[in-house]
Amino acid sequence: MDTGREELDRMRRLPAAWPELRHEAATDEDGDDYDRNAAKRAQVLWALQYDRRPGDLPLVRWLAEQEVFQGLTEETKLAGYLLAEFRQVDDVWLQWEIKGVDYDTWCGYDVEFLFAAGIQETIDFVRASAHPERDAVLGHLLDEEGQPIVSEQELADWFEHRRSYFPADPADEDEITWLDRARLLDDQALARHWLDRWADGRPRDRDTLTLLRHRLAEFGSYAEAAAAQRELLAFTRTAWESAAGWRSLAGLERRAGDLDASWAALRECRRVLDDVSGWTGAGLGHSYVEELFRLAADADGELARVVFTEAEHQSRAVSGLPPATLEAAAEAAGKAGDPARAAHYRALGQARIG
Repeated sequence: MDTGREELDRMRRLPAAWPELRHEAATDEDGDDYDRNAAKRAQVLWALQYDRRPGDLPLVRWLAEQEVFQGLTEETKLAGYLLAEFRQVDDVWLQWEIKGVDYDTWCGYDVEFLFAAGIQETIDFVRASAHPERDAVLGHLLDEEGQPIVSEQELADWFEHRRSYFPADPADEDEITWLDRARLLDDQALARHWLDRWADGRPRDRDTLTLLRHRLAEFGSYAEAAAAQRELLAFTRTAWESAAGWRSLAGLERRAGDLDASWAALRECRRVLDDVSGWTGAGLGHSYVEELFRLAADADGELARVVFTEAEHQSRAVSGLPPATLEAAAEAAGKAGDPARAAHYRALGQARIG
C-alpha cells in the first residue's frame, strides 16, 4: 500500500500527472488485450478507498472514466463506489456509461450506482436533462408504471453493503482481496502468502477446497490443486458432480505431469458417466472427450496409443464436438503418428468455425 499512498499523494499535488494512469490498450504475446496502466491505476484507487477526501472528486471521476474501458472488474466497481459516495447527481451519466460497456457490466454493475445522489433527485435531474441518453436512462430507472425500481431504503441498504465490501480500514479486508491485488501487481510470492494465510486453520470443507483448487491452479501449482480436487470428490452429491470432479482431477494431474494418474481419473470419470443421463449431448461429455484427446497428445508410447484409441471410441458417442475439442483431437492424432486422422479432425474443426 505504500506505493499506492505515495502515488495518490502525487496525483493530488500534480493533476498534470493523471495521464500516467490513463487506460492504455495493448496486446500481450498471446494476443489478449490488456491495459498497460491497470495496475498503477488500481493502486491509487486502493489508496483512495482508505483515504478519500472531499477534494478528490475530480480525480475519482477521472479514474472512473478510465475504468469504463475495463468491463466488470473489482477496480471498476471500486471506482464506481468511490464516485457514488460523493452523491453528485450529474455523475449519473458516467455511471450509466460504465453500466452499458458490455453484457457483464449490464448484468453485474448495480443500478444503485446510478441512484447514488438520491432516488427522486436522480429521476428529476435526468427528466430535466437534454442529454442524448436521457430516455434510455429513465427507462432503466423506472418500472412500467413510472415508479423508481429502487426505494430509498434499498439504496441505503446498498450503500451499507458497499461500505462493508470496500472497508475504509485496510485491516478489515480479507486475505482473498489482498491475494487478488497481489496477482494484479504480478507479485506471485505475495499472492501465495495471502492464500496460505487464508487457508491456515480453515476446515477442509467444500467451500475451502473449491477455492483452493481454483487458486492453486491459477498459480500453476497443479499437483497441489489436484490434491485439493481429490479431497473435494468426497463432497460430490450427484453422479454429474462426481463425473465433473474426476474430469477436473484428470486435467490437473495432466498439467502436474502425472499422466498415469490423469488416465486413472478419466477411467473413473467414464465409469461414473454411466449414471449420468444425457451426458453424450452435454458440455460434460464434450469436456471429457477433450481431456482424453489432450492426455493422448501429452503422453508418449503405449499410454498415448491407448488413450488416443479410447478418445476416438468415446468421441463417436458424443454429438457436436466443439472446435477446441477437434483441435485437441488433431494434435493427439499427430502425436499418435496418424496424419490422416489429424487432417480429418482439422477439417471438421474448420467446418465448425466456418
